[in-house]
Amino acid sequence: MAIALLLSITSPGLAQVTHIAQVPGLSVEQQARNSYAKGEWKEAAQLFQQAAQAYKAANKPIQQALSLSNLSLCYQQLGKWDDAHRAITESVALLNTIKEGKSDKSLALAQALDIQGGLQLARGQAEAALKSWEAATSIYNQLNKPNRVLTAQTNQALALQNLGLYKKAISLLETALKLPQVANINPEQLKPLLEKITATPETATALRTLGESLRVVGNFPPATFILERSLAIANQLQLPEAIALTQLSLGNLARTQISLTKVSKTPVNPQVAIAFYQQAAISAPLNLKVQAQVNQLSLLVETNQIDAAKALLPQLQQNIAALPPSKSAIASRVNLAQTMIQMQKQPASQISETEIAKLLAVAVQQAQDLGDIRIQADALGTLGNVYEQAQRWQDAEKLTQQAVQLGQQINAGDIAYRWQWQLGRVLKAQGKTKSAIAAYTEAVGTIKSLRADLAAANPDVQFSFREAVEPIHRQLVGLLVESNEKDNLKAARDVIEGLQLVELDNFFREACLNGNPEQIDKVDPKAAVIYPIILEDQLAIIASLPNFQNKAETKNERNFRYYKTTISRKDIERLASRLRRSLNQPTELDFTLPLLQRMYDLLLRPEADDLAASQVETLVFVLDGVLRNIPMAALHDGQQFLVEKYSIALTPGLQLLAPRSLKQQRLGVLVGGLSEARSGFTALPNVQQEVDKIQSELPSQVLFNQTFTNSAIQNQISAIPFPIVHLATHGQFSSQADDTFILTWDGKIKVNELSGVLKTVEVSQDNSLELLVLSACETATGDNRSALGLAGVAVRSGAKSTVATLWRVDDEATATLMSQFYEQLVKANQTGITKAEALRRAQLSILKNPEYQTPYYWAPYVLLGNWT
Repeated sequence: MAIALLLSITSPGLAQVTHIAQVPGLSVEQQARNSYAKGEWKEAAQLFQQAAQAYKAANKPIQQALSLSNLSLCYQQLGKWDDAHRAITESVALLNTIKEGKSDKSLALAQALDIQGGLQLARGQAEAALKSWEAATSIYNQLNKPNRVLTAQTNQALALQNLGLYKKAISLLETALKLPQVANINPEQLKPLLEKITATPETATALRTLGESLRVVGNFPPATFILERSLAIANQLQLPEAIALTQLSLGNLARTQISLTKVSKTPVNPQVAIAFYQQAAISAPLNLKVQAQVNQLSLLVETNQIDAAKALLPQLQQNIAALPPSKSAIASRVNLAQTMIQMQKQPASQISETEIAKLLAVAVQQAQDLGDIRIQADALGTLGNVYEQAQRWQDAEKLTQQAVQLGQQINAGDIAYRWQWQLGRVLKAQGKTKSAIAAYTEAVGTIKSLRADLAAANPDVQFSFREAVEPIHRQLVGLLVESNEKDNLKAARDVIEGLQLVELDNFFREACLNGNPEQIDKVDPKAAVIYPIILEDQLAIIASLPNFQNKAETKNERNFRYYKTTISRKDIERLASRLRRSLNQPTELDFTLPLLQRMYDLLLRPEADDLAASQVETLVFVLDGVLRNIPMAALHDGQQFLVEKYSIALTPGLQLLAPRSLKQQRLGVLVGGLSEARSGFTALPNVQQEVDKIQSELPSQVLFNQTFTNSAIQNQISAIPFPIVHLATHGQFSSQADDTFILTWDGKIKVNELSGVLKTVEVSQDNSLELLVLSACETATGDNRSALGLAGVAVRSGAKSTVATLWRVDDEATATLMSQFYEQLVKANQTGITKAEALRRAQLSILKNPEYQTPYYWAPYVLLGNWT
């Protein structure tokens, strides 16, 4: 479940309260300000209205405009959004009629624009809010008011956050706070820079907003230091609301990291986040207290602390009921309802469907009154989910359809896809398969359109890849393959390829890959492309086979076949885990062979006869989930290993790659090697032998040990026109980009830096990186999705093809195999055999050696990318 609504929508309001217009003179104005400060907004509104009328009668337009601006603030607090809009619009229009040259007019206009931006953001109009705050910033700059400038820039960042433009928000705030790019410096170096920032309420707010943005894009260390500095300033200046806001942000930061505990080396205790939420709720205003408690409740449920959740719920319900209508109050209701739906699933739950429905009915009505279509769609969709859980299908379908239409009406794809998915589930449950497929297809199409914003979605609606995006794709594939119709099978193939792209985007936290659907069927005519797809209750296999039967058809026309094996997802994952552990050690083949044969029966046995009839020579796998950790070459049919029969290649998706052969040119290799222990990693003594053997096969430029540095690699690749880069060094592939790296003498090259280091891709058409070889890398232990990092390296490096190892094997065996591989590559350049076939022959040469017959020695070598 998504973290409950954050404070980006309330911060502008708080900023405006701090800067509420100060108009000397009439006692009614002072009374109005006093009433506002006490939270007596109805009385304050009446008084500001009286003041505005008095100023109008006295022909004092600037003071009249300021009173109207403050009247708008009162109406916002009362949830009277149309009245608030009329008041601020009148204020801005009035100020724009006054001749230029009056500084008090400029200051009044900047304040009015400030308040207008807050109203626009509260009503879901982030682009309009951004323009208002940009205009306010310009005026404050002209008036030389740096604190006001910083506040207006912070508000701009909030608008950018709500637009999903978190990286722009980060850049804006770094400039405003005179900080370097914080993601690119050591967090410890950041500390002294933060200490130099002057302690003001404005810097506390700006730092908190920057920390929130960094959290969303996954830069946790700098986010932590920046939020801690914001909290220190708030404590120093004794700013209770700022303290609560920052504690809430620190709680959200800790919570965001909890989802990474399975692969992180430093797991985060849920109690850390809960403690921050509890601290935030102690002395915070009611709206902040509610947000902290909503977040705390959902985390308690998520971590199965049900008794504590039940104890907190009544107090939270009472607090929510006391909130006046506002966007944050409605969002808190929706988030509470979503948590209560999860609690309802617990044994002996005393939460009723009616109780949740009433909570959401109020949220729907308040959202309509507010005029915020986005939050109204969420409230309606969540109410539809209540009825889905109760199997009231017609009610669920009607409400969900309304939520979808509202999301599409405002082009809010980041919420529309969730309700399209829910609509698909509801339709499927009613047996409306065609309509269900249409709804699921719309959801996948919406996600595809959102790829560019995948890593930068608003944290309140940021979709979880594992919990939403992946299931949508898989459930659609399940519906499509059951028909076993060619068009649906092709559609299922496209869906699973789309999932691969989105998964890699999620890995990189940015949309960095561009697929080319036109090339999806332009594959090697002697290759079969196999898509094993793990569904909840089956392993579905789609095979794209050459069409040798109908010579009249174009060579790009392919046969699509669907094969099904009934097996649960958990059973597949258990088998893959056992097999991987068995392969990862040089045990006797008797221990591993039954598991390899079982995996062959699942993945290849169903289509074995069709593969034979199609006369294919190469099997190209688009592997799914845990299957990426298993070397396909080692699968055994009872008579022989798969590598003894076929060349084998992997790809994250055909639409990422245009198959092409290694250029017919004089081959050469840039070799980087590390044999000595560095950065806590053990020595690799046989790397010297590996490098020597490569040099004996091909012209080579070698960077070894002390000369194997990040900068040296970059400089040499730029200077030397060799199409192959071979790195014999430690490396790790992980499901987290930050934990995927290649070791050099002076540090690590992380996967996100590869495109910069291996920059020959864009140098010239005649000097591109054709092949990257990583001979001593391994997938992270204990991470079932670690091979995702290998796919990430393959696409990020810019190499046409990548050869790497799933686990680090015997140095001597590696040196021998690599020597054979390069010998075959030289022949490939002369005879036209594929790179996949060159690797196959090298593996077979090792397999025939009595010392290296078990798959441990030869199977981990995989070829990703262009296999021809």
